[in-house]
Amino acid sequence: MSRVLVVADDPWVVSEVHAALSIGTNELIDHSDPSTAAVATGNESVDVAVVDLQVASMGGMAITRSIRDLENPVPVVLLLDREADTFLAGRSGATAWVVKPFTSSALRTAVSDASGDV
Repeated sequence: MSRVLVVADDPWVVSEVHAALSIGTNELIDHSDPSTAAVATGNESVDVAVVDLQVASMGGMAITRSIRDLENPVPVVLLLDREADTFLAGRSGATAWVVKPFTSSALRTAVSDASGDV
């Protein structure tokens, strides 16, 4: 079983992530507060974080950097708004990314590649 932290505050994004990843034994944990997302990865003992590019007042790239700065960071899959954001996603330290709107298959592949077991 994989535990996936979903950091997003837009209902359609959360819904799409759940539709793509709720297959099998994945446990999805929703988290909408970007300022506590990094800490939540440890508190919730997650295997991977899926982070939307736009979450409240803090961008997904800043969330990714805060997760990467932890002592034991988890892999991060960023949900990008446009193809041009891929450069910044790589610079933020994201392990993988997909551009919205994404297919379920594309998100599952990115999460699997990032975590190795979804």
